[in-house]
Amino acid sequence: MTETLTPRAEIGRRPMAWVPVGLIALAATLLLLVTAGRYGYHRDELYFRLLGGHPAWGYVDQPPFTPLVDRLAIEIFDDSLWVIRVPGALMIGLAALLAAALAREVGGGAGAQSLAASVVFGTFPLTAAHVGSTAAPDLLVWLGVLLFAVRALLHDRPRSWLGAGLVTGLGLYNKHLVVLLLLCLAAGLLLVGPRRVLRSPWLWAGVAVALVVGLPNLIYQVVNDFPQAEMARALAEDKGDESRVLLVPFQLLLLSLPPVWIAGIVASWRRPEWRPIRALPVAYLVMLVLLLIIAGQPYYPLGLLTALYAIGAVPTVRWLAGRRSRRVWLVAGVVLFSAFGIAGSLPVIPEDRLSGTTQAETNETVADQIGWPEYVAQVAAVHRALPAGEQSRAVLFTGNYGEAGALDRFGRPLGLPEIYSGHNELHHFGPPPDDKTVVIAVLQAEPDRVARMFGSCTEHGALRNAAGVANEETEEAHIYVCHLAVPWHVLWPSLQHYS
Repeated sequence: MTETLTPRAEIGRRPMAWVPVGLIALAATLLLLVTAGRYGYHRDELYFRLLGGHPAWGYVDQPPFTPLVDRLAIEIFDDSLWVIRVPGALMIGLAALLAAALAREVGGGAGAQSLAASVVFGTFPLTAAHVGSTAAPDLLVWLGVLLFAVRALLHDRPRSWLGAGLVTGLGLYNKHLVVLLLLCLAAGLLLVGPRRVLRSPWLWAGVAVALVVGLPNLIYQVVNDFPQAEMARALAEDKGDESRVLLVPFQLLLLSLPPVWIAGIVASWRRPEWRPIRALPVAYLVMLVLLLIIAGQPYYPLGLLTALYAIGAVPTVRWLAGRRSRRVWLVAGVVLFSAFGIAGSLPVIPEDRLSGTTQAETNETVADQIGWPEYVAQVAAVHRALPAGEQSRAVLFTGNYGEAGALDRFGRPLGLPEIYSGHNELHHFGPPPDDKTVVIAVLQAEPDRVARMFGSCTEHGALRNAAGVANEETEEAHIYVCHLAVPWHVLWPSLQHYS
């Protein structure tokens, strides 16, 4: 694991350490595949599965990539939890390879590349990839953009900006957060240079490539009055104060071994041979400031922090040169933090023993995978108890997309009626017919509020799961049967909400 840094004039990419890096990437992918079928769907997966049945260039709360990938996997294979989690498992392996490639760009050999690749065993990367969220492909996009940017800046290969532009354009179909990365990187270049890059025709050609590739999704935003801007405002109002409080401390939890990415920040700033990439640590600081202002989610810097971790792997391994005891401590640290990452993110605890564990209480993504078939069975029992005449006039209405997705996935075989919701994109699917005057509503609201929404309502109990795991549904959601006081077409506009 000995590293020898060279002056910038002699910096060259070392051979790619395919064997150790490949084994690390393969281990991460296999780990996710082995555990993919445990527990159940996450609420986002249920929502993406539902959206995938309505292909579009965009949705009010996100671009189309993840929902359409889920739908493609279902159409090619089958409608199972394991199938829609395969793409995330493959992506985490690719993320490990990209992290290692970044370490290689800054002069890292096999040791640094291996350490960089191990970053994917952190709690957040594993969580993001396990549940098939938009965060896993977004991590790939950010690492791809930064890999090309480092190549352009450090090795004076301006044509690499075309690659950065292509990755950016493709990334716009997954999340628009990559624009935040570009803005912060541009700010870093303006503040500390090299400013001449901003005049490079290759950089602006890369911008043009990004715009052309991402144009259909951008057109969707323009035509629909930028719904994701409205979505961002709603998130800031809903979780803004919490996000600001958690932003800085959360950075220490995003990845394993924080000293490595801290070393990446310090070394990028101080090493003369790395002067062309000083904009990266500055971009990270700018990003933190912007997120505090706009109340962005604390995990948004994950991709940039991962790149700084990969860069920091090089001085970290160099610090170990000739010191066996330090190498032992590093290996022990990687193993320990990886174990914490696995235990904190993946379904390693049996479901019937999950209640009350640190994993279930601190990682809401884990808790949100429990109980969906049981919740649907409770709703089905309420539906069966209705008189036959009311059953024929009944529809389902949910307060959030997770509940709607669960009823769509598990409710059809139980004979449940059509599902509607005012949450995010689901509101755009339209209201029920006006002759459907009986509503079985699953809502996180008090009875008096539900009555103001729908009219005469009767509560039929709270949602619960046999495992006893507390999550958003068991803590707040109740089932109501209501008889509409006004027609759906009058009521529907008031039911729209973003979160």
